[in-house]
Amino acid sequence: MKLGIGSWTFPWAIGFQGYPPPKKPMDAVALLHKAKSLGVEVVQICDNIDLSEMSRADLISIRDKAGEMGLILQTGTRGAEPELLRRYLNISRILNSRLLRIITDRGDSKPDAKQVVVGIKSVLPEFAGAGVSIAIENHDRFRTWELIGIIEEIGSPNVGICLDTANSFGALECPGQIVTALGPYALNVHVKDFTITRIRNGMGFTILGRPAGQGMLDIDMVLRKLAEGGRNPDVVLEQWTPFDSTIEKTAAMEDEWAVIGIAYLKEKIQSMKEDA
Repeated sequence: MKLGIGSWTFPWAIGFQGYPPPKKPMDAVALLHKAKSLGVEVVQICDNIDLSEMSRADLISIRDKAGEMGLILQTGTRGAEPELLRRYLNISRILNSRLLRIITDRGDSKPDAKQVVVGIKSVLPEFAGAGVSIAIENHDRFRTWELIGIIEEIGSPNVGICLDTANSFGALECPGQIVTALGPYALNVHVKDFTITRIRNGMGFTILGRPAGQGMLDIDMVLRKLAEGGRNPDVVLEQWTPFDSTIEKTAAMEDEWAVIGIAYLKEKIQSMKEDA
């Protein structure tokens, strides 16, 4: 179980559509340096740093820099269309990534479960031949039973789940449910802590991000259930840092949360290893 960060650990530093841009947006190389400074092993570059827009030379430069730093790269995108998956398989090969995380929905494209199965099956021999796995992230739309159906119908050890601890609130499912149901299929984990509070008038709730270990997520439960299920997925810290008046203040808070969260996760993972 290796610990890592991703491009969704620092969405504000990278830049978020509809908000003021950072003066110097974090790029892939800056993300590598951040990983090195935090002392993690894995860097997952997902859709908010668009690898498909980079040249082969740029990708090779990122791969070589990661190699110099002793970092493991993982890739990520949105969509399940065969041509998109093939494009990212080629990117994954260049970057020596053994895992491609996907969110099935991309813009107006919202494939149903059967379309996801067909799309992935059509490229599966190419992924298996390259030694690259596809991890489907639980996002909002598909419930656990639908995701399990997709994975089992595909029926390949090269296809599993990227288990996000907070996304499934959008599908009316809580962390305990999704870890129990999806844990046996997990190839990758996004730890995302949060709080749930009533709004001021009492008629509704707000879900907000918190630094890992300071929210309501039972991280011990997450790690324990994965271990009990015989899974050893890499753990990537992600963050829902709220906007704080300016992009500079928000990015600074995001950075502070990452330091806190990674330190907490290191302690938990080390403790689990010692207890094993």
